[in-house]
Amino acid sequence: MTELLLACSTVDVTPPPGHPMAGYVARGDAPAVGTLDPLEATVFWLSTEDDPGVFWLSLDALAVDTELAGKLSDAVGRATGIPSDRVLVCASHTHAAPRGWTGRLHPAMSGDRDQALVDSLVDSVIDGVADLPEQRVPVDLSWCVASVKGLGSNRNRKDGLHDTSAGVVTARPRDATSPARTAALLVDYACHPTVLGPRSQVWSADWPGSARRSLAAALAAVDDPRTSDPAQPVVAFLQGAAGDSSPRFVRRGRDYAEVARLGALLGGAVLQAIQVDATAMAPAKPTMHKKIVQVPTREVPLPEVRDQLVTDAKEKLAGPEDTPEERLRRTRLEGALALFGLGTVELPAHLDLPLTVVALGDLAWVHLPVELFASFGFRIKQASPFPVTRVIGYTDGYAGYVSDAEGYREGCFEALMSLVDECAGEILVKESVALLEKARQEG
Repeated sequence: MTELLLACSTVDVTPPPGHPMAGYVARGDAPAVGTLDPLEATVFWLSTEDDPGVFWLSLDALAVDTELAGKLSDAVGRATGIPSDRVLVCASHTHAAPRGWTGRLHPAMSGDRDQALVDSLVDSVIDGVADLPEQRVPVDLSWCVASVKGLGSNRNRKDGLHDTSAGVVTARPRDATSPARTAALLVDYACHPTVLGPRSQVWSADWPGSARRSLAAALAAVDDPRTSDPAQPVVAFLQGAAGDSSPRFVRRGRDYAEVARLGALLGGAVLQAIQVDATAMAPAKPTMHKKIVQVPTREVPLPEVRDQLVTDAKEKLAGPEDTPEERLRRTRLEGALALFGLGTVELPAHLDLPLTVVALGDLAWVHLPVELFASFGFRIKQASPFPVTRVIGYTDGYAGYVSDAEGYREGCFEALMSLVDECAGEILVKESVALLEKARQEG
């Protein structure tokens, strides 16, 4: 019988203040002035005695471009001895992290990579994972899906498509002395971490960090209620197909109290699902399947068309800045300005996007380096040959938004910002399903 081994850890990677922040055009080059809550790198490593398995490294960052992902996966490989191609580097997409980790993520925007910041991040990750090979322990896994209400919604329309599900893998040590203790969770959910707005100038993991902390504390208390300070499990978070999902229409404020409230919504829903709906998973060796997908870049409109888009967006500005309706208007203007700026650069004919499927028995994860709209995520899930499929974005690179046809018709911010052709979503759905089918066949 296959014996699964787990190693997990959480590493504080918060940089000092004084560095420009990523995530909001409206923030400009404003630097962080302090830390609200720590930025972390979280590790969830599943392997077997004779196979290195899959190593999820989830980082509280706006994104990880291919250069940063490569540096981190190589560093993990050197520190642990596992092949670097077994490492998946995923971003939570918090908008309160350093811009210097990646630099410019859109060719029409400014931003430089800060090599000192990158080196410090890599060193912190190396220190945090070096002992993991010796810390692997046999585990049993269970699986459930939590229904999360009130944390996010479609951010372009209140009644728009939105995935309320959170996927949850629970790992417990195969130890007769403490069979109920939770070692780690791997949780995915799709929603922009944008409670803290562009006026905020403090490092923060936003609601994913709050969810991880509240969930870890709650699970520790449930597992060992007689201990005043029980050991807490590692909670790793993967960001889903969140291209058009955010708290825009559900948040009640833009401070840490709201960060904590929304994080607790996810934590509470996951805890309930674990206690009520968790199903034991048959031991199976995790496998990885990869391919590079070519996606054509967009055709940039003529200057007069781009100029008219900017003019129209400016004329529609009205009302208080922080209402959801005004945020929609202002982001549309930001998108129009970014599209105008694309006319000053030369895009390549296509982008090479890394696609990865991780299979674990009847469960699969599709990892893409984009901000995928929910409609595409649903289609991948529905067409997958696996009984359960989770769609994860922001992994091993960053190629921006992939809008659906409706987004292009409406001229939403995400469609205006996109670097890829309107056919990109269809290509990614087709290629994701094909890779899932290959993974299922090879079992």
